[in-house]
Amino acid sequence: MVRVILPQHLRTLAKVDGEVSLEVVGPVTQGAVLDALEARYPVLRGTIRDHASKRRRPFIRFFACEEDFSHEPADALLPEAVATGNEALLIVGAMAGG
Repeated sequence: MVRVILPQHLRTLAKVDGEVSLEVVGPVTQGAVLDALEARYPVLRGTIRDHASKRRRPFIRFFACEEDFSHEPADALLPEAVATGNEALLIVGAMAGG
């Protein structure tokens, strides 16, 4: 099981508390995790990535094992600690401004 921590506004939208556990079939990549997340919580489709292009929305960031994976390709493998459920994939709403 892959653990995912969503920002509060997406947890509210999906009606979940705390982190989400997902079963990911095949290699554990960002794309595979997001596919599993959107399949389980269809209301999240289009909130994290664009419907058509499947690209990450501009103010959404992905972190795993204290590293920023936001600019990694969707088919790049996530760390083994995330794949085994020892660490969570964090989906964070970035802030902008000054």
